Amino acid sequence: MKVPGFQGSTVPKTADSQTPRVRAFSRAKARGVARGLRSKDFLSVLDLSHEELDDTLALAAEMKADRKQGRTSLTPLAGRHVALLFDKPSLRTKSTFTIAIRELGGDVIDPAAEVALGSRETVTDVARNLERWVSGAVVRTFAQSRLVAFAAAAPGLRVVNALTDEEHPCQAVADVLTLGEHLGDLRGRTVTFVGDGNNVAVSLAHAAVMLGMRVRVASPKGYELPKMIIAECARVARWGGLVEVTNDPIAGVEGADAVYTDVWASMGQEEQADAREEIFAAFQVNEPLMDAAGPDALFMHCLPAHRGHEVTDAVMDSPQSVVFDQSENRLHAQKALLAKLFA
Repeated sequence: MKVPGFQGSTVPKTADSQTPRVRAFSRAKARGVARGLRSKDFLSVLDLSHEELDDTLALAAEMKADRKQGRTSLTPLAGRHVALLFDKPSLRTKSTFTIAIRELGGDVIDPAAEVALGSRETVTDVARNLERWVSGAVVRTFAQSRLVAFAAAAPGLRVVNALTDEEHPCQAVADVLTLGEHLGDLRGRTVTFVGDGNNVAVSLAHAAVMLGMRVRVASPKGYELPKMIIAECARVARWGGLVEVTNDPIAGVEGADAVYTDVWASMGQEEQADAREEIFAAFQVNEPLMDAAGPDALFMHCLPAHRGHEVTDAVMDSPQSVVFDQSENRLHAQKALLAKLFA
């Protein structure tokens, strides 16, 4: 199956079936890791050039195949430490970053949340301290501005956005890796995000249009994808990629290759949960909505899912669901991003 964004070669789901020609292509592409990234940080999908996104996906596919076969991948973090700084709880993000750092040869420090990001001292002072001890920081926090300030205060520290209120770029890289595994070449394909035009929708739109996809975002009035994000996507889109918005979930999913949703109230919005449940009820991804998309449409969710709210059990556990492929691919996507950052 085709790696997203690449021409003339394929990477199947398992390394067992790889031909020598495909392995040579994958490794030739992965050698792009030696160039590293233009930016010292990965705070947004938009920090990547088109070529860097392509190379990162190729490297992630290679690392996934290597891991399944027990082969050793690159170890650019050998002898280095990376701090995990989490304002928000996490299962997938913390687990996969911890494993990724260790498998790349590095070690992890995990300061307690109450001392990690500015409750006892400023965010910039935390960054300046950590810069003296560690090589990188994976940050999961609230406002994107906090993350930007943290990264700017420590020019010697490589910083990764593990989620902010505005963007979730690591999730998006794993998502397009998953889409490519199931759909092949993503140019001209359609992914519909149903629900709040939130951080997950933002980063998905960024990554998908860079790979030539049509992105539809179906939201209640007042919860649409911000116009600024649509303009950003238009600026970076390739191969006819574009973003469309609608307030009609049925129209939004018709003909979609994948239907994606997320919780109706994100972390930090708990007090809005009851009001949002009423507003978003018509945007639940259920069997009738998936039927409108078609029998071959994939179902996606960044997890954790609130079953019975934004998605039903029947959809979540259906053969169309690739949610646990997405979860697995967080590890491989993040390993590739870290390897590129520390090249």
